[in-house]
Amino acid sequence: MHIALWIVQALLAFAFLMAGGMKMGAPIEDLLANGMTFVEWTPAAVVRFIGAAEFAGALGLILPSVLRIQPKLTPIAAGALAFVMVLAAGSHVMHDEMGALGAPIVLGLLSAFVAWGRWSKAPISPR
Repeated sequence: MHIALWIVQALLAFAFLMAGGMKMGAPIEDLLANGMTFVEWTPAAVVRFIGAAEFAGALGLILPSVLRIQPKLTPIAAGALAFVMVLAAGSHVMHDEMGALGAPIVLGLLSAFVAWGRWSKAPISPR
């Protein structure tokens, strides 16, 4: 379980670092051109905030556990990312974008798995 959680944490961290970094730094027009249609109706500041939240969550998936400093923050970060993905899925449903539901559902379920696993099944001990 410990190894499976580390693999999922690493994959999620990579995905959220990439997605969050893009939302934080790329021009809004580029995001729209890359298929992120939600930027049409979302204020730019909110898009940047979502990117920062995803980026911070990605760091929270890895750093507390690797450094073993406050490792209980890892399941909290994973749970927060799962919640962000619930909101993303809801946004896609509200805007009738059913084809875009796959990524938030998969990322949300994997994030919930890490939150559950690191909280109860294979927690990491602090130093």
